[in-house]
Order: sequence, then C-alpha cells, then structure tokens
Amino acid sequence: MVDLTSEMAGLWAALGPAAAHRGRVIQIAAAGSGEGVSTVAREYARVAAVRARKPVWLIDGDLAQQGQLEAIASEPERFGRIGRAAQASPDGSCFFAISPRLTNREGQPVSPVNLLTARPCLGGRLWVTRFATEHLRSGQRAAVLPQPGYWDALRKHADTVVIDTPAGERSDMAITLAPFVDATVIVVAAESTSANEPLALRDEIEAAGGRIAGMVMNRTTWSPPGFLSRLTG
Repeated sequence: MVDLTSEMAGLWAALGPAAAHRGRVIQIAAAGSGEGVSTVAREYARVAAVRARKPVWLIDGDLAQQGQLEAIASEPERFGRIGRAAQASPDGSCFFAISPRLTNREGQPVSPVNLLTARPCLGGRLWVTRFATEHLRSGQRAAVLPQPGYWDALRKHADTVVIDTPAGERSDMAITLAPFVDATVIVVAAESTSANEPLALRDEIEAAGGRIAGMVMNRTTWSPPGFLSRLTG
C-alpha cells in the first residue's frame, strides 16, 4: 500500500478548492513510464474527495492499460466498497473516438461512450472510470479527442475531475488535453529522471495552451542541484 495522504493534502492546499459554481479538471502527467502518475492521481483523488463539496471523478486515461479501478478495489479499507457501474457520461459525450468505428451485429454505429463506465467508492464521494478494452475488435484503437465537451459536461457534476494521463513517451494525451483542463501537475521520480524530459513535456504543454500548476517529486525528497529551478523557471 502506498499512502501519500500528507503529500496530497499539501498539493490540494496548494491548488486550492474548486470554484463553488464550476468543477475543475486537473490532469496528472509525466514524461516517462514508471514515474508513479497513477499512484499520485489515485491518492490525490482520494484526498480531494474527502474534502470536496461534490463528488470527485478519477478518469483512467490510459485507454490501452486500465488499472485504476482494480487498484482501488484492492484497498477497501481506504476506499470503501465499490458500487455498481453506471455510464460515465452525464450527457452522452465522450473524450475519445474508436477507429475503425464501433458497430453492432447489424453493422449500425455504436457510440464509444458505451465502453466507458464509472463506479463509486468512498460512499459515493469518488467515482472511478473504466474503459472496456476487452470489447475492442482486432485492429480497433481508441484515440483521445481534442475537444472540451466531455470535460465541460463533467464540470457541472463534479467538484474536481482528476485525469490519470499515460506517460508522454507512450501517448500525446497530456498535450492534446492541455488546452481543455484547468491545470496539469507533472510527476517526476527525481532519482531516475533527468530534468530534460519533464522540461520538454512542460514546454509542449504550455505551447499547446496548457497551464502547469506544479510538480510532485515522487518517491524521494532529494533532487539534484538546479533540478527544480530548471523545471519551474
């Protein structure tokens, strides 16, 4: 078990509460795999859900390698019982497309949102999504859409939407979504990551119109001389 309660409480305090009239969307990102993005996203969502006025949503954005719901289900003492699945879109919108498109047995088109469900935990304070990759046929893939519709729809129902974004080396999701989220938090495992990789990710996100809200130094409190200044300067 990884418990980042104190660290994520500090991040929550630094980001501040969401506006009373509009939920916010925060994506957690990293340049490379193994930085701990999923753990940070999960822990931040848990801490935020305890403090939020409305439900918090944790979006498992890695459409090729799902794992958040299973990780949460393995810790019932911290996240509570997992509730029944529901459609993960309040208005039928979706943040991804399937290519070649989804069809039913009669060849009629099927909305990709049917592959995305959400289940509640923490007594309904936290909702966690799952994308049904097992229903894709051979050759089909999911691609993130550069559109705000889904995120704007969730803002009306959630205090905070936390996106667990796949590593930049595997996906451009963090850059694609940058203009449509309120903030991006970059996760860095300082003992194994050079400053160049997260620095490049930061620059790409900002060039796309995104805002970098801060950085989480994962698994260590030490950083090489000049490491943070190079990333945040």
